[in-house]
Amino acid sequence: MTMNESKKLNIFSGIQPSGELTIGGYIGAIKNWVTLQHEYQCLFMLADLHTLTVLQDPEMLRKRCYDFLALYIACGIDPAKNILFAQSHVPEHTQLSWILNCYAHMGELNRMTQFKDKSKQHAANINVGLFGYPVLMAADVLLYQTHYVPVGEDQKQHLELIRDLALRFNHRYGDVFTIPEPYIPKQGARIMSLQDPTQKMSKSDANLHNFITLLDEPDTIRHKLKRATTDSGHEIRFNLTEKPGISNLLVLFSAVTDKTILALETSYQHANGYGQFKQDVSEAIIAFLSPIQSRYQALRKDETELQRILHQGALAAREKASATLKKVYTLVGLMEST
Repeated sequence: MTMNESKKLNIFSGIQPSGELTIGGYIGAIKNWVTLQHEYQCLFMLADLHTLTVLQDPEMLRKRCYDFLALYIACGIDPAKNILFAQSHVPEHTQLSWILNCYAHMGELNRMTQFKDKSKQHAANINVGLFGYPVLMAADVLLYQTHYVPVGEDQKQHLELIRDLALRFNHRYGDVFTIPEPYIPKQGARIMSLQDPTQKMSKSDANLHNFITLLDEPDTIRHKLKRATTDSGHEIRFNLTEKPGISNLLVLFSAVTDKTILALETSYQHANGYGQFKQDVSEAIIAFLSPIQSRYQALRKDETELQRILHQGALAAREKASATLKKVYTLVGLMEST
């Protein structure tokens, strides 16, 4: 690490390698990562341990980890500038998680809305890992003396818990953890489900027609956009209340072309229906994803190189994480290993 890199503030973010990365995930998260990597010391984690709260196919999970890593890089994340690693390759995550479990309160975890939501979705497998998920997330963040965490609406409550745990620990033992702040992008598009534009586009959605993945083929994209929910009337204008479907497609169109929504509205002010508009959105998405998909295909062929990147990332992550964990172990009274 260079002197300039050591002075940069730390940003930490992670995505579970479950499902498939969607264009909504790219626009809402990865696109921001590409920008942030030039200003901050960024740690981008494959949150593979977190996926285990839902039963996984082992071979598919391993495959998706490499898929996601290759897509990160294809989207513009530079492994030479950032620390890219798998959560399971850094044992300090689970070690700190156990310590923090002993400082987290049952009542706090009971109030987590995501636990309640996930319990309904997976009623046959309400496991302890699902309940303690936010504590492992706290360990993920606090290990690296993280200054900023990019968060969406669904993670704000978890970040509040992370801050509470850090403050509670610091109050007892001194200045141990950096108190992380939410990183709110100056501007960012929130892409909604194609079939239900009142819900966020999600890679874990059971309905494949609700989202566009970064690796969808052109005909698949055209088919999904053709079926996308629109609204009554034929005007192409942005109005989230009256026209959520068209508004969502305008946001998506704007994000992949860098044209303003106002400019797009003007272009289609004389449109008679939504058919041509949907076709144009499809072709814009296809053109946008094409270079990403080409880079991905080249990267994914060299799994040895992807393994090397993860190995180097884990070494760099462990160097940071072990310093924090050693300090915590000493403060709580654990013996040094010989």
